[in-house]
Amino acid sequence: MELREVIGRRRSIRFLRPYQPVEPEKIQAMLEAARRASHWGNVGGLRALVVFRDSAPEETNEALFAPIAGFQIRRAPVTIVWFFDANAVDEQSSRLRELLQVGALGVGENKERDLEEKIIPFFDGIRENLKVAGINEIDCGQGIAQATLMAYELGLGTCCLGTPNGEEISERLGLPDGCRVLMLQTVGYPAETWEAGGQRPRQPFEDLFHMNEYGKPFPRSEAVVEELTEDGLFTRPAPLPGREAELEWLKKALDIPGSGLI
Repeated sequence: MELREVIGRRRSIRFLRPYQPVEPEKIQAMLEAARRASHWGNVGGLRALVVFRDSAPEETNEALFAPIAGFQIRRAPVTIVWFFDANAVDEQSSRLRELLQVGALGVGENKERDLEEKIIPFFDGIRENLKVAGINEIDCGQGIAQATLMAYELGLGTCCLGTPNGEEISERLGLPDGCRVLMLQTVGYPAETWEAGGQRPRQPFEDLFHMNEYGKPFPRSEAVVEELTEDGLFTRPAPLPGREAELEWLKKALDIPGSGLI
């Protein structure tokens, strides 16, 4: 499957088959993709704790919760707890030296000296600032995105869930001090159609992207849109026919309690 088509089909799948386990090899492929993502200074602070519902201790499963759409975690065969380990920043000097050794850092005859006398001392001076939320979350997001694309390539569905209870989840899972939970990602085989009711609405292209100066929309070529549509990046817009009936069937089939927004 071409990358454009994978991206086009990549949308949140909230309804997963609770009875069909996910092969550990496929989860590994997701983690391998995440590990390959770029991270500033080659720090690589993205971490994951993978919870297989059927084999994890009961207290581990109970530690995972989200205030909205929590049924997804209770039904999902796998939940990945993505977190950032700020302790990785303490090893940055070693990571920078690794980059230098493989020719991925600096140019010229004085790059070794500049690294030791300028770059490393500079970063050491702002080390604690480099552990706070910001660019770390952006780089971790790249890794999670690559893992998500890999999941869809392998026929899996995923949904990323935020939670305000990150500190409690971190404590209950025994994560080291300095780690902060970013999100929970449910993984499994889709119980709903891959279109999941159709492409969700998005804000207008011209309102999101600018060129050369703010307020000047980036010009959108219809030829590019047509090409990407043919490649499968853009799919049928929601709502698709039969979506309400599909949701009602899923509610009964998966024994989802309650009604209303889920």
